[in-house]
Amino acid sequence: MMSKKSINRNVVKFVAGVTLAAALASCSGSTTPTPGATSPAATPTTAMKDPVKEPATAPSNLSGNITIDGSSTVAPISKAVAEDFAKSNPGVKVPVGTSGTGGGFKKFCAGDIDIANASRPIKAKEAEDCKKNGVEFVELPVAVDGLTVVVNKENTWAKCLTVAELNTMWSPDSEGKITSWDQVRPDFPKEPIALFGAGADSGTFDYFTEAVNKKSKVIRKDYQPSEDDNITVKGVQGGKGAVGFFGVAYFEENAKKLTAIEVDGGKGCVAPTAENINSGKYSPLSRPLFIYVSKKALARPEVKAFADYYFKDLKVVKEVGYVPLPSDAVPKILERLSAGKTGTTFMDAPAGVSVAELLAKDLK
Repeated sequence: MMSKKSINRNVVKFVAGVTLAAALASCSGSTTPTPGATSPAATPTTAMKDPVKEPATAPSNLSGNITIDGSSTVAPISKAVAEDFAKSNPGVKVPVGTSGTGGGFKKFCAGDIDIANASRPIKAKEAEDCKKNGVEFVELPVAVDGLTVVVNKENTWAKCLTVAELNTMWSPDSEGKITSWDQVRPDFPKEPIALFGAGADSGTFDYFTEAVNKKSKVIRKDYQPSEDDNITVKGVQGGKGAVGFFGVAYFEENAKKLTAIEVDGGKGCVAPTAENINSGKYSPLSRPLFIYVSKKALARPEVKAFADYYFKDLKVVKEVGYVPLPSDAVPKILERLSAGKTGTTFMDAPAGVSVAELLAKDLK
């Protein structure tokens, strides 16, 4: 079954095609000739002439397989890039797996795949595993995401929550104790809370728990975890007091079913909009998304061509529902890629710091 994100991209392409066809039809219509002049449109041969077509790009002679696995959050971007790349490189196969960020890094650092999709930076233990196995990596941000806290459409009271209130709801200390909305804030109704969110293998889970509970993977156990965001959507839809979290792209697909709340990270309530996410203002729940490319694999011409193509036209990021990188970050990313600079500047970075700031730091 085709995902909504794939359908969205196809709709974009269809609309573009219809618009182009309309423009060509308008150009080929007849015009009123100037008296005494010969109109080209009046000549049957000219009127029937097909519009000039741009020459098709010749397929490359590249061949091989590029293996990608990891984050299900980043997968739609890599799949969309792979789809476009295949048009001019039909001899290169690019399968994209979704074993989660942690699962992807396990395969990547064992040398089993060429590229790891990641919805969080590589961890020290993972980097150490890569080093032990002789896997050097090039860390490349590809987009920005905002973790979105969602509530049921009937929830009219929780317009904005502070990070401290989110912690009250999701902290391990709240397990079995914080069960009603009035315990989060006294003026909220006495409505039972039902909690839904990403599972423990997800980079989304890692980032949310670190930002809200100050420690990765630390969370109350009486919530409904799932690697399938659609289950979170259905869960939050199912109860007036339900609340959940996932990436902004998935919220945008389900905006008619759920309500996104604003988050106060200490400087007032901020909505998870593209502008706020990209600037880091939506703190601490905005985060960069990555691909990690093996330097050894990057020496293969098909992998280098694919990695270059990834940054050729980043409009695909918007097409699949994420926030494009800030313009001042792209040249620094391309410099990393072209020079094959290995290491990380994002590992252990505090939540809410902009991509451009982290790219400016020294690699380690």
